[in-house]
Amino acid sequence: MNVHHLELFYYVAKYQGISAAVRHIPYGIQQPAVSGQMSALESNLGIRLFERTPFRLTAPGRKLFGQIEPFFAGLDGLEAQLRDADRPELRLGASELVLRLHIPTVTQRLRSRYPKLQLSLTPGYQIQFETWLREGVIDLAIVPLEAKTQGRQSQLRLVRVPLVLLVPKKSPWKRAADLWKQKKLSLPLIALPPDSSVTRSFFRDLRRLGVTWSQTKEAASMEMVTSYVATGEGLGVNLAIADAIANPGIRALPLDGFAPMEIGLRWTGELTPLLRDTILELQRYARETWPEWAIDEPLPEPKKPGRRKA
Repeated sequence: MNVHHLELFYYVAKYQGISAAVRHIPYGIQQPAVSGQMSALESNLGIRLFERTPFRLTAPGRKLFGQIEPFFAGLDGLEAQLRDADRPELRLGASELVLRLHIPTVTQRLRSRYPKLQLSLTPGYQIQFETWLREGVIDLAIVPLEAKTQGRQSQLRLVRVPLVLLVPKKSPWKRAADLWKQKKLSLPLIALPPDSSVTRSFFRDLRRLGVTWSQTKEAASMEMVTSYVATGEGLGVNLAIADAIANPGIRALPLDGFAPMEIGLRWTGELTPLLRDTILELQRYARETWPEWAIDEPLPEPKKPGRRKA
């Protein structure tokens, strides 16, 4: 059997037709050429592999597809593994603060095992990371975890971080609970964008307490929330991360009864050895840096591929 014919048959069977296969074959080939080579394959075998209209694999076609599918389907993953074995590449997305203050320790440890490691560190926002993961722009993202993953995405929780309310140092407020007695607050409120997990979680718990408070200023980062509060522009909601809220001009009030934010990792597809080692190092760093918040969660089992239509 001609191996090139088998490759073309793989695409025809996978996408259920010659015209659909031509749109997905990763190199230029015309529909008549594929049709002719499928006829040649059937002629050489002396059997019919599929019905053309409507498309349907015959029993021999299903048997042949079952035999060749694992090989051709695994070539993309094999390519990445072979490339990683020589010059492994890690494309990591996280907030600017995380990339600047926390990732260098992790990457330094990784380089002891991967001396030729190529790093691509991309700062951004939560919604961007989700898009970049789906599009294959990044391999791993450090993000707040709220919803369950979909499709081939996997996730692992690293830390559970409390929320705090930031007030100016000279503010009379000593406890957040004293604010909630007003039920409807008119003080300026500074927070991350409304679609961020931190802001959504904060307002969800405010509603549960029966408190109404409108966001008046949107900050692009946790550090910016802190800076705005320190300059007297209002009160702010933030994560209780020391690096994000350290400022002599503010006080951080605990938000008792508010749900903490789970921060973790998301990735798409199977774990390569490099991704696995990176995740283990991030877990180790979280345990060392935030022992009271760290979540000791095992790596998830590989997701079973969905059943393919024959």
